[in-house]
Amino acid sequence: MQEDKLNFPIVDVIIPAYNEEGSIGNVVHDIPKDVVRHIIVGNNGSTDKTKEVALSEGAIVVDEPKSGYGSACLAGMNYIQGLEEKPDVVAFIDGDYSDYPEQITLLLSQIEQGHDMVIGSRALGDLEKGSMTPPQIFGNWLATNLIRLIYKYEFTDLGPFRAIKYDKLLELSMSDPDFGWTVEMQVKAAKMGMKCTEVAVDYRRRIGVSKVSGTIKGTILAGHKILWTIFKMI
Repeated sequence: MQEDKLNFPIVDVIIPAYNEEGSIGNVVHDIPKDVVRHIIVGNNGSTDKTKEVALSEGAIVVDEPKSGYGSACLAGMNYIQGLEEKPDVVAFIDGDYSDYPEQITLLLSQIEQGHDMVIGSRALGDLEKGSMTPPQIFGNWLATNLIRLIYKYEFTDLGPFRAIKYDKLLELSMSDPDFGWTVEMQVKAAKMGMKCTEVAVDYRRRIGVSKVSGTIKGTILAGHKILWTIFKMI
C-alpha cells in the first residue's frame, strides 16, 4: 500500500555498515526517496565492496576506520553536522537488510504526530523464524524491563530501526562507540523525559552473518555492554 508523503521537508538516514556488500544495495534501494533527503552509509572499515555498492545506489558514504557500531553512526552524524541545512529528523537502520526500509514511513508518521523518538519494535511486529537468536530475544526482554523498572519508560525492543528529531538527537550527546549505542539512546531519552513511542516493524533473516549475534563472543560482549550502559547512567 502506497504511503502518503509526509510533511517533513528534511529527513536523513544513517546506515552503519561493516562488510555488507551483499545487502547494503537492497537497503539503500528500498528506502523511499520521496521522504528522504540523504542516505548516509557509515562505512566502518569494510574490506569488501560495501562502499562501491552503496555509492552505486546513490548513497553518501562516510568512511570510519575506527571499529564499532556506534563509531559508524557517529561518523554519519558528523557528516550531517557539517551540512549547511540540517535535517528535521534522522533515522537509523542497519545495513544487513533484516529490517524493511520502506517501513520508515511508519516511524516518521509518529514523529509527525509529536513524538521525539520512535523505535521500530521487532517484538511487536512480524518476526521471521530464525531472524533473532534466543539470546537476542532474551537480552531485549531483560534490557527493556530494566529500563522500565529503573527509568519508568516502556520499551519492548532495542531495535536498530529508529527515528528521532535532529535537535533531540543532539541533546542526547551520543558517545558510545560500539554495542551500547541503541540502549544509550533510549536510556538518555528516558532520563531527559523525551516523548517516545514504538511502532511494530517486521524483521527477516539478515543477509550474511551477524558480527554480533553470529558469534558467541560477540553475543556475550554485546550483552555485557548493554547491561553496563543501563546501570552506569542511573
